[in-house]
Amino acid sequence: MRSPILTIMLAGGFLAACNNETKTNAPSSDSTNTAMENHVQGSFGYDVNFLQQKDSTLIVLKSGDGLSQVIVSPKYQAKVFTSSADGLNGKSFGWVNYKAFEGPADEHMNAYGGEDRLWLGPEGGVFSLYFKPGATMEFANWKTPAPIDTEAWSLVSSGAASVAMSKDMDIINYAGTSLKIKADRSVTLIGQSDVNADLGITLSAAVKSVAFRTVNSLTNTGQNAWDEKTGAPCMWNLDMFTPSEACTIVIPYNNNATGKVATTDYFGEIAKDRINYKDGILFFKADGKSRGKLGIPPARVKNIAGSYDAADNVLTVVKYDINPSGKYLNQEWRTDREPFSGDAMNAYNDGPLEDGSQMGPFYEIESVSPAAFLKPGGKLTHNHNVYHFTGDKAALSEIAKKVLGVSVEEIEKAFKK
Repeated sequence: MRSPILTIMLAGGFLAACNNETKTNAPSSDSTNTAMENHVQGSFGYDVNFLQQKDSTLIVLKSGDGLSQVIVSPKYQAKVFTSSADGLNGKSFGWVNYKAFEGPADEHMNAYGGEDRLWLGPEGGVFSLYFKPGATMEFANWKTPAPIDTEAWSLVSSGAASVAMSKDMDIINYAGTSLKIKADRSVTLIGQSDVNADLGITLSAAVKSVAFRTVNSLTNTGQNAWDEKTGAPCMWNLDMFTPSEACTIVIPYNNNATGKVATTDYFGEIAKDRINYKDGILFFKADGKSRGKLGIPPARVKNIAGSYDAADNVLTVVKYDINPSGKYLNQEWRTDREPFSGDAMNAYNDGPLEDGSQMGPFYEIESVSPAAFLKPGGKLTHNHNVYHFTGDKAALSEIAKKVLGVSVEEIEKAFKK
């Protein structure tokens, strides 16, 4: 049984809004409430105005025409909270956990939601960053490190289309090693020509899009090397999106490799009617109704995944760095497994817990870096990009076929009998 808490790995970003190119103070309560009334929940404008009330330092990145927008918060751990392909009136692509803003901070983690956040791993195992040395690996002892949960990051620079942030950290892992880390993270809006180059496509005028690139890095600022004896951290990008009855995660995988295609028992085995394999493509229901998590091992992983929401006609693509020969950290809440036998990417569908409660619903697409075996002064970088497309269905289908290897029509039929 894998970690019983990876489901709430959502420490949160908050968002941004600005009048020009960087940031602005939150408007008065009266003006914000009026603005929220003018935007329906689920729209980008609604989320901007809601979150302006919580964070006066939000930053928005905008395209020249103002349609593509991405919101970032250095105050809330350098997180991207959401994005839009159609300005304030467009669909808000990130999942916002509105109820998390009520009440005191949680001692284990603060799950505000967010379209892309940077966490560090491993969560469990002999080199865990979430349990004190010697502690029993159970929920009562599990705590997200403050630098990726509650502490603000430093704003290094910001402009119309890019923002850079950093954070110095000192975290003691389960093995008792003090890891002195400098984390750097930039978020950059990706223009149409670069979207085309990144994905090998040609965007149609019938498609609206928004995309952003994150460049994440860890530097060993301590005096000792990070190795297989001391333990080493990894970077972990997690993207939270809103599910629907007709949303499916799509994960191309290496069909020529040997060994299992996916780990499917993080929270108990995923039901057979919720996962499907066909011609090197894994399909996973993303309806937010059944809690399940899967992972793709390094031998099988490709550097691309995505989802298609047929209800809202949204195609999402996530592209990230992979290293098939790298050593990926096992994040299970146990110490009797090989620590460098983990998965290289993951996907999660939220659902009710045994008591009927539910944090979401939402779904996640995640990528991780290999273990950062670094000498003092050494640096490891992990790139993780997110692309959203909406508009003409035939044009979306061409993008899906080119990038994911399957049409949106085939994605829609993945679970139809």
